[in-house]
Amino acid sequence: MSRSGADLPITVRFFAAAQAAAGAETGVLNLRPGATVADAVSELCGQSDKLALVLQKCSFLCDGVAVRDRDTVLHPHQTLDVLPPFAGG
Repeated sequence: MSRSGADLPITVRFFAAAQAAAGAETGVLNLRPGATVADAVSELCGQSDKLALVLQKCSFLCDGVAVRDRDTVLHPHQTLDVLPPFAGG
């Protein structure tokens, strides 16, 4: 889950179907400085077709705050939660 030469480590936590698609509960992305949530999602989509399909329907939290704009710039050591839609009320 890392790209060489990058120095923006982001912890990614996967939940429910996203966890199943990723095959892990957590991972670390190493992105380039100035990377956005959209860049992180793009990097994750490159991990597998199954994960890319799930990510199309997911919402995201960055350090516990809902991401409304995927152009939000990430900062070193932030946590990005990947939340698929949940059934129920």
